[in-house]
Amino acid sequence: MRIARFQDAAGAVHYGIPGDEGGRDQGYALRLAGDLYAGLSETGERIAVNKWLPPLVPVNIFGIGLNYRAHAQETGAQIPEHPILFMKPTTTVTGPGDPIVLPVSCTHGPEVDFEAELAVVIGRPAKDVAEAQALDHVLGYSCANDVSARRWQKHGGAGQWVRGKSFDGFCPLGPVLVTADEIPDPQALDVRCLLNGETMQTGHTSDMIFSVAQLIAHLSRDTTLLPGTLILTGTPPGVGFARTPPVFLADGDQARVEIEHLGGLDNPVRNASA
Repeated sequence: MRIARFQDAAGAVHYGIPGDEGGRDQGYALRLAGDLYAGLSETGERIAVNKWLPPLVPVNIFGIGLNYRAHAQETGAQIPEHPILFMKPTTTVTGPGDPIVLPVSCTHGPEVDFEAELAVVIGRPAKDVAEAQALDHVLGYSCANDVSARRWQKHGGAGQWVRGKSFDGFCPLGPVLVTADEIPDPQALDVRCLLNGETMQTGHTSDMIFSVAQLIAHLSRDTTLLPGTLILTGTPPGVGFARTPPVFLADGDQARVEIEHLGGLDNPVRNASA
């Protein structure tokens, strides 16, 4: 099932199955009743969409760095022996069509970068989960953009990455949550990022150093992953700072993340003062 979250004309928030995303019914959704984690059911009610929202409100966000072999190679980094973990606050989450706002504190030079990522949503509590059972705890998958302020990431966090990953709106997510039954193998997906229509990143989830199942098993050691936990699984090669010359997000840009079977996540880029 492809699950979207949206706001109607009265401001009420619903879950629903989006209409034809490329056709005449894209402004409507079939409302779903129930709970995202306990279960949703179709109502047959067709509702006009006033605004598409992120497909969920995460309870926690875990990010994984340098998790594609080709990306590690383009940055000159060694292949990590263990997952490189950081966290993003939930205030980074923004929805499809919402602007990526370039922070005022990032205006001393271009530094805000794009990172197309497969997002994993935990659907039931996971603690000390074995790799073989890890995918049983996945509710579904979505597209994400792990927006990163490189100067803050490299120089403003005393060696920690969190500050450069934590500005408001630095985690666009959506447009839908595709349930796990439709993605039997998360290591078999093409991933792309386009900037103003030009392909910047291309990769395949088979290039991950640590698979989705391995990441869940690792993160759940002595740690409970609650329903609604979001895991960003790393980005493929082609990021802006690794290019010659570097390419960073600028006011007026259009960023798009595409993942096979999950659709495309579009976000404009705006200066904070715009």
